[in-house]
Amino acid sequence: MSTTPRALGYRWPAEWEPHAGTWLSWPRNRETWPGGYAPIPRCFAALVRAIAQFEPVNVLAGGDARAAAEKWVGSLPNVTLYDIATNDAWARDHGPTFLSGPGEPALVDWQYNAWGGKYPPFDRDNQVPAAIAQATGRQSFVSDLVMEGGSIEGNGQGVLLTTTTCLLNPNRNPGRTQAAIEQTLREYLAVDHFCWLSGGEIEGDDTDGHIDQLARFVSPDTLVAAREENERDVNFMPLQENYRQLNDLRDAQGRPFNVVPLPMPAPKYFSGQRMPACYANFYIVNGGVIVPQFDDPADHRALAVLREVLPGRDVVGLSAIDMIWGLGAWHCLTQQEPR
Repeated sequence: MSTTPRALGYRWPAEWEPHAGTWLSWPRNRETWPGGYAPIPRCFAALVRAIAQFEPVNVLAGGDARAAAEKWVGSLPNVTLYDIATNDAWARDHGPTFLSGPGEPALVDWQYNAWGGKYPPFDRDNQVPAAIAQATGRQSFVSDLVMEGGSIEGNGQGVLLTTTTCLLNPNRNPGRTQAAIEQTLREYLAVDHFCWLSGGEIEGDDTDGHIDQLARFVSPDTLVAAREENERDVNFMPLQENYRQLNDLRDAQGRPFNVVPLPMPAPKYFSGQRMPACYANFYIVNGGVIVPQFDDPADHRALAVLREVLPGRDVVGLSAIDMIWGLGAWHCLTQQEPR
């Protein structure tokens, strides 16, 4: 343990802390949006443009993705393309976790199995952290823990929020106990206090309950939490239970968190399948917030909530109605690199 990030003085900053840039993976896999891929390059390019107004954007676009990435975003200012091949677009989950600390820039290389082996192949995605480390010269701390970035949420001051349905799921790390998982996260992310939710996931989510679809830190002591207001909706009970548990949680000093409800859009369907549309999948950038919009009356309410809890930032609504057919939105596609 003497050579873990924690022992060497590294830490996992909160998303609202200053970024050096954002990492993305070009959406090359048409099967991720079956029957609905046509608008995805344009939709993804809109995300790249939105982020690039605030900070540098690095796009992984190797192999057959290169030409499309060049066409759509290659000439944009503040955008750099990397010749790194991927299987899919969800950089939050297959990308590294970037750290800040006293030494050279560093990252954590987790293991990745496409949400419990649901969507093979994922060999190239599992190599993304190592490829980024090699391309950028960053120090890499390799962990044997299978974990996706969307499954953990941090407040930058040692608190980690996650879900039992995902992080303890045997399709990731069979036989590994909660205590063992916590110890790995403690050493690689320099976190000290763990908060677990067990209320359940939203309908249509294929991640076994990623926290970035349920609740997000917006400051060290404040969380926004998705809440379904329609008691007849299938999401009402799990989100109500998660909200109750969040209000019962305490930080390392025994203090409660300030929990702010975030509305849910009305159900969205594609080809008869419910999509996991949720405003909690926003992404915080330098001076701004990119918020998924679903052509829904609740869109403006969600923007208003985030303006209130993230004052001083430009809150940008960006349509995700096409992207969400891939079962993820802006936070799922992005990975921040701290300054």
